[in-house]
Amino acid sequence: MAAPATLWAFEGNWSIERVIEDHLGGPDGQFAGEAAFRRAGQRLLYREEGTLRLGSSAPMVATRGYIWRQERGWLQVDFDDGRPFHAIPLSVEDPEATHLCDPDRYEVNYDFTTWPTWSASWRVTGPRKDYTMTSRYARHA
Repeated sequence: MAAPATLWAFEGNWSIERVIEDHLGGPDGQFAGEAAFRRAGQRLLYREEGTLRLGSSAPMVATRGYIWRQERGWLQVDFDDGRPFHAIPLSVEDPEATHLCDPDRYEVNYDFTTWPTWSASWRVTGPRKDYTMTSRYARHA
């Protein structure tokens, strides 16, 4: 199936599985939960909630939110407070983007080749950061 052509293709509920690999020797992590994209005017509000496990530490509840919107063939992802995060072109099966947060660098690669299942893989580097985080999404029936 083709990559999503519009913002609205993401609307709805998704299961999410995330693996975090720390390349500095810290604990690796796993996250399992639910992600929801809810329409709010011309935007989708993204909200995820689930259980995060870091190494042998006790599991904890983790949440995250973003604002997704479409602008002239691009999917713009903003932080939940409205600050820009990154943008990717729509209808591309494996778009990439970079977010610079000095002194750290966040590089993402989305994979829509098996849409409606998809993934986002982040490579994060900086003076005190070096990890890979891969999230896999599957639509709820």
